[in-house]
Amino acid sequence: MHVVVSPTSQRLQLLSPFQAWDGKDLIGLRLLIKAKGKCTTDHISMAGPWLKYRGHLDNISNNMLIGAVNYFNNQTDSVKNQLTGEYGPVPATQRDYKARGIASVVVGDENYGEGSSREHAAMEPRHLGVRAIIVKSFARIHETNLKKQGMLALTFATKEDYDKILEDDVIDITGLTDFAPGRQLTAVVNHVDGKTDKIKLNHTYNEQQIEWFKAGSALNLIRKQFGKA
Repeated sequence: MHVVVSPTSQRLQLLSPFQAWDGKDLIGLRLLIKAKGKCTTDHISMAGPWLKYRGHLDNISNNMLIGAVNYFNNQTDSVKNQLTGEYGPVPATQRDYKARGIASVVVGDENYGEGSSREHAAMEPRHLGVRAIIVKSFARIHETNLKKQGMLALTFATKEDYDKILEDDVIDITGLTDFAPGRQLTAVVNHVDGKTDKIKLNHTYNEQQIEWFKAGSALNLIRKQFGKA
């Protein structure tokens, strides 16, 4: 069956598969936002008038993390673009990174992603080029949703390491070539003063979920298994 959607539709959009993992560590991730305090799925992907775009991933992604409080200025929807030094909306900043081929990371506090099970809260960051979410702790359902989209959902092994993340940091995530259940990964946090911090990261991925990550998403893996790759 062939589904036809108007290319000018503002409410429906055909999805393209997310890219598979390239087999390498993630190097040079820009810090998009360090979220402070409660960050629910409604902070990550607001409801209300945005729900009319549920069938259009690119349009609804314009609400990504607009409700999250930026740790560095205590404002919502205002983050520093590391490439320009200017502050702007979270989605627009991430779109600029994506246009330049630069991936990013989001850092969060306790129980990140609590609230309703809103799958767009995981799909939007993935669509716009966020590769990893590093937090003190996750709400369980949101953590699983991130895994399904081929995202890295990671937690600080030492929660106080959250405080080491600075506004202009560039972060490498290493250990992915040996990604395995129960095996820690490492965030190499590169500060603008030339200093680095190496932070241990935990995860709860099982073997199947690691295959989701490698394939680019759970759906990609299913397509591959059924010969649709």
